[in-house]
Amino acid sequence: MNLPILTYIAEISPRPILLIHGEKAHSRYFSETAFASAAEPKELMIIPGATHTDLYDQVDIIPFDKLTSFFQEHLGA
Repeated sequence: MNLPILTYIAEISPRPILLIHGEKAHSRYFSETAFASAAEPKELMIIPGATHTDLYDQVDIIPFDKLTSFFQEHLGA
């Protein structure tokens, strides 16, 4: 990567941030590093057994309920 991943974390956070990553994703550490650097409110959800691409189209493991509740809480219903 040519861009330091956390260069603009202060511009994103402290706005609510939800990071969702597959447990077996090779890039999982990106979300864990961003989560550690972000201000509250923040949530990190690791999907057991999932790879990075599993969360693109395997609708049975995409956490739609979590997405819905997160956006309802932080954007209003």
